[in-house]
Amino acid sequence: MSNNQSAGFQAGQAKGQAEEKGNQLMDKASSAAQSAKETVQEAGAQVQLKASEAADAVKDATGMNKSA
Repeated sequence: MSNNQSAGFQAGQAKGQAEEKGNQLMDKASSAAQSAKETVQEAGAQVQLKASEAADAVKDATGMNKSA
């Protein structure tokens, strides 16, 4: 193999390794984004539940929750 062929091969190897590393980083970023999305959705659901409970507590305290 000539020096030019060897350099080309090494450049191709380096490119392939860089692409693989980039793909791995993208996968990790995607997983982190999905995890963050799920965490935010869960937190939102908890806030919504607490707000509903608070509204019910206010209704109970003010007598608005009494059925006629």
